[in-house]
Amino acid sequence: MNSNIKKVGYTLLVAFVGGAVAVGAYKLMEPNNLSGLSLDERQKVYFTNNPSDITASTGAIDFTQAAAAVSPGVVHVRTTYSRSKAQVNDPFGDMFEDFFGRRRQSVPQNTPPPMGKGSGVIVTGDGYIMTNNHVVEDAEKIEVILSDKRVLQARVIGRDKNTDLALIKINATDLPVVKLGNSDDVRVGEWVLAVGYPLTLESTVTAGIVSAKSRQIGILAPDIDRRNYDPENPPTNSSIESFIQTDAVINRGNSGGALVNARGELIGINSAIASQTGTYEGYGFAIPVNLAKKVMDDFLKYGEVKRGYIGVTFQELDADRAKELNVSEIDGLYVNSTLEGGAAEKAGIKKGDIIKKLDGQEITSSARLQERVGTMRPGDKLTLTVLRDGKLKDFNITLKGDEGNKLAGTGKEVTEVVNSLGATFSPLTDAAKKKYGVSSGVVVTSVAPGKVFDMYDMPKGTVITSVNGRAVNNNDQVIAALKQDSKMVSLQGFVPDGSRFRVTFPAK
Repeated sequence: MNSNIKKVGYTLLVAFVGGAVAVGAYKLMEPNNLSGLSLDERQKVYFTNNPSDITASTGAIDFTQAAAAVSPGVVHVRTTYSRSKAQVNDPFGDMFEDFFGRRRQSVPQNTPPPMGKGSGVIVTGDGYIMTNNHVVEDAEKIEVILSDKRVLQARVIGRDKNTDLALIKINATDLPVVKLGNSDDVRVGEWVLAVGYPLTLESTVTAGIVSAKSRQIGILAPDIDRRNYDPENPPTNSSIESFIQTDAVINRGNSGGALVNARGELIGINSAIASQTGTYEGYGFAIPVNLAKKVMDDFLKYGEVKRGYIGVTFQELDADRAKELNVSEIDGLYVNSTLEGGAAEKAGIKKGDIIKKLDGQEITSSARLQERVGTMRPGDKLTLTVLRDGKLKDFNITLKGDEGNKLAGTGKEVTEVVNSLGATFSPLTDAAKKKYGVSSGVVVTSVAPGKVFDMYDMPKGTVITSVNGRAVNNNDQVIAALKQDSKMVSLQGFVPDGSRFRVTFPAK
């Protein structure tokens, strides 16, 4: 009997000590000791001490638990701009205004300093807030209005135009936190809530479903004509678009707010609507939280976004493109070219390969590939499964950084010429060649102020059909053509309105 009592006592003592150690460990990781931890790690600490027992709705639809859990962690972001910035950028014209095109208007000098509004999502108890880049870009002053009506000034930790994401920080503790979910688990048709500060309203919750995933709508592409936007041929640019589409009602002011599932977990950052009027018309778009987490962690660890590159150009296959390319596959990504010295070339990927899977998961859209790679960093490894000669083959790839995404082997003189042009190029799609009636061409994807393309009024979207008399279809051919003449550069092509040009200028 005494032996049994001793065993029970010993067991209770061990359990007590173990519990005390666990509590002590988490005490060491309270808000003041979270430096160096990722967002996921910080959230595990928070939700271990503040467990969530929300379950997804079944049977009768009820979002009260999710709404109550999330609303306190979604804030109103108020921004103030200088008049000069307003005249150039018009802070009121954020993406929720109307991404199919809107005429900018200057602000009269006698008006008060212009202000903008948006939303944000608290992701750590010590004041880190996710929002959109376009909510805080160029703002001279950023204020965060909490659910308890406190107004605190915020500072920008990092901004990324390519994903339209930003991380801001307020000086506060013990803040309500929105739990991060997993956007890879999101399913079309599942119920979601949009939480934010739309129009002139206070905190607002609306419900809908996930209408689609991996949407690429061209809204992050710079200076494109949205009225003539062709979803079949979205502009080539360095942005990452793989939006979650929802019919939950969102409006201007919801920018940077939360898209959450029925368990109250953040699955996306609301970013845009498709509208001809500037108000809700049934289509809203949110940035997947997995991509947002990676960008935010980069800001915390490095102060900037570390992006990995595969080093390929490609186009999505469908029945029409398969016919143009004379291939039998209508699903996958057709490799147009590989970058010299890039990750794909080193791994053995070739032009004509068809990308079918990434790490075993099927890839049928460029948006999906960009999203997956966008969550990785230089040095990360992945496996691409491609179809070549009728057989599937795996290639192990180590992603490269910016240095692995630049033109290689050009030589100092040619590099100087390329830099002086002040432009970057991407291959013109076969559909675009057919549309414009040309057999070759590269499209200008960016123009640097004060450089040759800017001086000669050749904007983004300009098509270059030949360099120094040689037809060009990709970066390598542009470089080869520039090598022909070290003294003069001759370009032929046409600008977006269709006007053709020929210009010749000194190489130096």
